[in-house]
Amino acid sequence: MVLIADGGSTKCDWILLNKDGDIIKKTRTPGLNPTVVPQSEMAERIQDNETLQAIFNNVETVDFYGAGCGTKTPRLLLQEVLEQLFSTAKVTVKEDLAAAVFAATTESGIVSILGTGSNCCYFDGKEIHTAAPALGYSLMDDASGNYYGKQLLRDYYYKKMPLQVASEFKEKYNLEPDTVKINLYKKSNPTAYLASFAEFIFLCKHNEDYFNKLIQTGVTLFIKNQVLIYKEAKQVPIHFVGSIAYFTKEIISDCLKEHGLQAGNFIKRPIDGLITYYKNEKL
Repeated sequence: MVLIADGGSTKCDWILLNKDGDIIKKTRTPGLNPTVVPQSEMAERIQDNETLQAIFNNVETVDFYGAGCGTKTPRLLLQEVLEQLFSTAKVTVKEDLAAAVFAATTESGIVSILGTGSNCCYFDGKEIHTAAPALGYSLMDDASGNYYGKQLLRDYYYKKMPLQVASEFKEKYNLEPDTVKINLYKKSNPTAYLASFAEFIFLCKHNEDYFNKLIQTGVTLFIKNQVLIYKEAKQVPIHFVGSIAYFTKEIISDCLKEHGLQAGNFIKRPIDGLITYYKNEKL
């Protein structure tokens, strides 16, 4: 049996497949980004899941695709956890970009992730090429959930948020400065905390123009910083994977058009595309 996982900073989807590619089990754990979640907590999050507990000693292969796994040190930390828990399995840990590519296309294109974080690569039809490392929410992650969460908080505190929107924002969230600072600087997953505010963009019914401009600004930054860094960008479709991309695809398509770029596929959950990829290519 093969266990595949698509892990982000907020949540991680797990699918167990048999040798024919049929789904045996599905489950979800909290996020397992090794750059922000301590190693001991990653182990606890997996151990606390009863579905995974039941197959610790029955899985032959574990293929994990995750946010924060693009550099060696965090990737090895997560691999060590998985090898200890799934003691009989061959464990492979790869960056989430690989899962995004497998889910989005089999042909050459730019593949972008807009979820809790953001990332981008060029796929030439065989190999994945990255022009810049993924350095997380402090330096990068334009147009991601944590980017929009940060912008909402800044607009609220700097009083740039429309009054009706600010009133609803205050009612929905605990915006006490001490609470915000503790979550950002003391707790283990600040990127997921920031991203938790992003859903407000899609829930608030007031001042659509404010939210559209917020999204457009983030997407434009992402295009300029992470898409146009690839010389092939204007020659191939630009695919997007992740919940933020899926729910803002109309604005993204318009922004791409303004930059002479072609929109490709928009995929909400890469795990679904991974299942098809494994059936066709891996099993």
